[in-house]
Amino acid sequence: MDILVVGGGGREHAMIWALAKSPKVDKIYCAPGNAGIAQLAECHPIGVHEFDKLTALAVELKVGLVVIGPDDPLADGIVDAFDDTRIPVFGPRRNAAEIEGSKTFMKDLLHKYNIPTAAYEKFDNYEQAQTYLNAQSIPVVIKADGLAAGKGVTVAYSREEADQALRSIMVDKVFGEAGAKVIIEEFLAGQEMSILAFVDGETVRPMAAAQDHKPVFDNDQGPNTGGMGTYSPLPHIDSSIIEEAVETIIKPTAKAMVSEGRPFQGVLFAGLMISPDGKPKTIEFNARFGDPETQVVLPRLKSDLFDIFWATVHGKLAEIEIDWSDEAAVCVVLASGGYPGPYTKGVRIEGLDEAKDAIVFHAGTARNESGEWVTNGGRILGVVGLGADISEARDQAYAQAELICFEGKHQRSDIAAKALV
Repeated sequence: MDILVVGGGGREHAMIWALAKSPKVDKIYCAPGNAGIAQLAECHPIGVHEFDKLTALAVELKVGLVVIGPDDPLADGIVDAFDDTRIPVFGPRRNAAEIEGSKTFMKDLLHKYNIPTAAYEKFDNYEQAQTYLNAQSIPVVIKADGLAAGKGVTVAYSREEADQALRSIMVDKVFGEAGAKVIIEEFLAGQEMSILAFVDGETVRPMAAAQDHKPVFDNDQGPNTGGMGTYSPLPHIDSSIIEEAVETIIKPTAKAMVSEGRPFQGVLFAGLMISPDGKPKTIEFNARFGDPETQVVLPRLKSDLFDIFWATVHGKLAEIEIDWSDEAAVCVVLASGGYPGPYTKGVRIEGLDEAKDAIVFHAGTARNESGEWVTNGGRILGVVGLGADISEARDQAYAQAELICFEGKHQRSDIAAKALV
């Protein structure tokens, strides 16, 4: 079967890499893709929001399955746009993707169904939000309601930082209409954890747990990014806590979505905080594979990813077995200098051919007129090391990352360090 994957980052590269291993997949197309993805798939320069062109392309290519990678098109209803084509699409419909597209919707849903999350209030008026903020203890969390490329959340450790974050979102409109509403939320201390799950209505099949590193600098300093690295599994978090998170958060949320007339089909991604007493609470939900969580989760998948996608879109997820490797995976993200702020594109990348002992997923790369690899984004590459344990996988990832060079290259040096304490 031929497949069309929509997206063009490291997550989509990892998905395509996994799908390409399936004997049931013939040809993979990607729109728009990137230079790294082009090594595995035929890329078409169509943007993820060009729904008419994407549906026409899928029909023209006679693909048997469409897989949606990014969050924005899901929130805007790309799955619904494929209805007339009758081509199966892996991903939630617009009304279900709202669990990521609106933090207000998500928090209200959790509150209604008594699913563990931080205390919060929501505002669409700046003055009212500021008055409430002034009465809160520090640290405090401020979130833009809508999608903001992973950068719409501020954990403020001072009054000044909190006031500036609120003003930036609601007054300066740095995230546009995504900041028309805000959530002001209780700060949760503890260990972060990400659990991705394949979901088909009330059927929930959790993937291997992972942990992301959002802040740009070591020791979780600096502004949040789309993610500077991940690792899986989480040896320092007891399996009973992971099981509790699935039973008390993910499964009840899937059931709640069905009750609300918004059945979820695709990947439901829970961002969780594990409190010092071992209790998980919900930070956020995403309606798709995480980036860069996918880059460490899929290399640990032993089952055929195509089989899982196919079962999910046909309501048969409960009928299949999903197996995971005991191997550990660590992903180190190589980013452009200045990211998550302004950065330069077109910088030559050297050493890609030397990093043969790692899986290298391309997030923001291109080829110049001379055929050389160049940077084409903020996060450029995800270098994934595999090993018998986190220590071995981490050493492999960093050793291979050192072989890749480009001017301004930035990476965190402490990815997965928490797992080694």
